[in-house]
Amino acid sequence: MSGGIGTIIPLILMFVLFYFLLIRPQQKRQKAVQKMQSDLKKGDKIVTIGGLHGFIDSIDDNKAVIKCGDGSRLTFDRNAIREVTADASEGSVNLTK
Repeated sequence: MSGGIGTIIPLILMFVLFYFLLIRPQQKRQKAVQKMQSDLKKGDKIVTIGGLHGFIDSIDDNKAVIKCGDGSRLTFDRNAIREVTADASEGSVNLTK
């Protein structure tokens, strides 16, 4: 009887280890990205997953129009935004050129 329990305990310990080292941190990162993408607003300075830097010109539920360096506007999926580098409330954002 104790031989069966002795083989199950290492499997349980491995699952717990994987959960705390791999699964839980990934879930936290995913929640942070979802929160960042839901908090996007006009004027935020952003970087897309493709490396495009620009400002959000307009945004709706699924798409964001991004104003780039020379004033051109590109439409991206909201999920394609990787990070916000400057908030619109920081004051130094100038959307007119």
